[in-house]
Amino acid sequence: MTGEDRWVSFPALGSTATLGVADGGRRTLADAEAAVKRVVERIDHACSRFRDDSELTAVNTVAGRPVHASPLLLDAVGEALRAARLTDGDVDPTVGGALIALGYDRDFAAVGARTAPPITLVPVPGWQTVRVDRDAGTVCVARGVTLDLGATAKALAADLAAADASALTGCGVLVALGGDIAIAGDAPEDGWRVRVTDDHRAPATAAGQWIALRSGGLATSSTTVRRWATSSGSAHHLVNPATGGSARGPWRTVTVAAATCLDANIASTAAIVRGERAVSWLESLGLPARLVSVDGSAAHLAGWPTDGDDLS
Repeated sequence: MTGEDRWVSFPALGSTATLGVADGGRRTLADAEAAVKRVVERIDHACSRFRDDSELTAVNTVAGRPVHASPLLLDAVGEALRAARLTDGDVDPTVGGALIALGYDRDFAAVGARTAPPITLVPVPGWQTVRVDRDAGTVCVARGVTLDLGATAKALAADLAAADASALTGCGVLVALGGDIAIAGDAPEDGWRVRVTDDHRAPATAAGQWIALRSGGLATSSTTVRRWATSSGSAHHLVNPATGGSARGPWRTVTVAAATCLDANIASTAAIVRGERAVSWLESLGLPARLVSVDGSAAHLAGWPTDGDDLS
C-alpha cells in the first residue's frame, strides 16, 4: 500500500496492523491508531486461543458447560457460526483440536521456530456442537470441542477497527490486519492502492498485482504464509473440516472482495478448502476474486480488475 496518505504500522494479533488515514481528517493519525489498538486488544482478550486470560480459553476449558461471554465474544462466535452456515461447514470454528494435532498449539511465532511432532489427524466435531444463547449471554461447546476463531475474528476486528477509527477522526480510513483489509469513510481521490500478493509482508517487487479500493473489504487466504515444519512433512493453518488436515487443492492463495472484510475472509478461506469447486461458487455469488494456483498462474473472476484498475 502506497500513496501520500498517512500511514502507521504496529504488531497486532500475531501479525502486523497497517493503518492509513485519508487527508482532511479532523483529528490526527494518533487518534485513529488509538482507536484501532483498542479494538485489537478487545478482540484479542475475547477471542485468542493462546491467552490464558481470554474469554475463548475459558469457553474451551470448561467445554460442556455454558460460559458467560461479553457481547463481543457473542458476536464473534455468532459470526463464526454464520460463516459455517454460509459455506456448508467449509469454514468451521470447531477446528481447534485439529489445528493442535497438526502442531499449531501455541502462538505462531513459537510454532514456526521449531519442528513439530508428526502430523496427527483428528475429526472436526462440527459447528453444530456450538451453542450461543444471546438472551442468557452464554457460549457453550460440547465436551471435547476446541473453538478456534482465527478464520473470522481478525477480519471482524478489521471491520470494527476501521469503523471506529473513521467515526473518531471524521475521515476515510483503511485498516489492514495481515491479509484482511477493511475500509470506512471516504477513500482518497484515487482510491486506496493495495498490493495483492501471497504474503502481505512481501516487498512491492514480489509477484502480485496493484489494485485500487474505494469501499468494503478485501481478504487474502494463503497456504504459503502460516506454514510450519513437522517431522512428517509441512502443514498450514487452513484446515479442511472434512479431513482434519491442512487443505490440499489447486490454489495456494485466494483474494476476495466483498461488502465487508469479514465476508471477504469467509469466501477466501472457503475457496482454499473447496479447491476447483471454488470457481463456480465465487462466480455464482458475484464476488470478485483472484485465485493463484500452486504453479503461480492467476485466475480472475467476477469482475476482478486487470492491473491498475479500480475495484470499488
